[in-house]
Amino acid sequence: MGDTVIKVDHVSMRFNLSSEKVDNMKEYFIRRLKHNMSYDEFWALQDISFDVKKGESVALIGLNGCGKSTLLKTIAGVLKPTKGSIQIQGTIAPMIELGAGFDMDLTARENVYLNGAILGYSRKQMNEYYDGIVDFSELEAFMDVPIKNFSSGMLARLAFAIATIGKPDILIVDEVLSVGDFRFQEKCEKRIQGMMKADTTILFVSHSIDQVKKICKRAIWIEKGHIREDGTSEEIGSHFERAYYAGELEE
Repeated sequence: MGDTVIKVDHVSMRFNLSSEKVDNMKEYFIRRLKHNMSYDEFWALQDISFDVKKGESVALIGLNGCGKSTLLKTIAGVLKPTKGSIQIQGTIAPMIELGAGFDMDLTARENVYLNGAILGYSRKQMNEYYDGIVDFSELEAFMDVPIKNFSSGMLARLAFAIATIGKPDILIVDEVLSVGDFRFQEKCEKRIQGMMKADTTILFVSHSIDQVKKICKRAIWIEKGHIREDGTSEEIGSHFERAYYAGELEE
């Protein structure tokens, strides 16, 4: 792959949506066993191909439901594409869904070590990173509180602080920076920019085109499961905004 760290090659993703009403789980399983369920096929992604080089910062933009999050999940290995292939070079720190990887009944402290294990760090490494995570998240007074009592902003702080420890080769951020206060968002942006200087590759999803232009150099516009445009974030972001405000886009 050379300097290419992400290679998405003709990827398509199909979901089966049940096209009939089923009143309860028992009826659903009986119909499944008898192969008596009918489905509508929904192609969330269709023939997507692109490469990302080491150290690149790439945003995926588009309307809700266009396939951005599905694409991130296939890249992170959460979903297997129906067609095509994805090759990854290096380690991935994914922040795809707020609270993913967390056990809501455990304390913030316990979840730090749980998430560290999921990301492949040893307990010794997490002991070394722990103070930095607490300091960055600004949650020192809440580390022994079960995270089911956290606000979405507090969860985002903890998730981001854990995901950006060490030096992952690829950082995937999906809308997490839209949660929480503006000052903390700026703090996260600075950390991302610092990681980019250290050659971490960034895959970023945000509804804020201003944020996309500030953090990423490149943007890929996804529309109804297809790539519509791929270019500089300044250019593609402006094209998207123009089409959006002109009422040319349909969800």
